[in-house]
Amino acid sequence: MIGIGYEGLSVDQLVARLQVERVDVLVDVRLTPLSRKPGFSKRALSEALSAAGIRYVHDRRLGNPKDNRAAYADAASDAGKTARSRYRELIDTGDGADAVRELAALAQEHAVAVLCFEADGAHCHREQVIAAVADASVLV
Repeated sequence: MIGIGYEGLSVDQLVARLQVERVDVLVDVRLTPLSRKPGFSKRALSEALSAAGIRYVHDRRLGNPKDNRAAYADAASDAGKTARSRYRELIDTGDGADAVRELAALAQEHAVAVLCFEADGAHCHREQVIAAVADASVLV
C-alpha cells in the first residue's frame, strides 16, 4: 500500500505513477471527491483510472473533516498533534474503523494506493490511514 497526493500532478502523471507502482486499486480518502483541478473530481478520475485498468474506490468514511485539516500543515505544533489525534480517533471507532478493516482486507489482495490532495504525506491524513491499516492488518 502506498500513499499519493495529486498536488502538482496531472491526471496522466498520477496514472503513470500508479502504473509504475503496479497499483490496481486507488482508494480516494477525500471527504468530498471534488477538485478545482481538471480531472480530479470523482467521475473524471474514475474514468481515467478505469481506462488504465485501475479500479477507483471513494471512501468518505476515511475523509478528514474540513474543520480538522488546517492544523495538518505543522505536525509538531499543538494544533497539529490535536488534529492528528482527533482524526485517529475517527478512524479507530465506528464507521471509520469499519472502513480501515475493509481497506486492510482489500490491500491483502490488491496493490492499493491511498489518494488525497497534498503532495507531502506528512501534511495529509492519508498517512494515518495507512498506519491504521497496517495496525489492522495484524488483526485480519
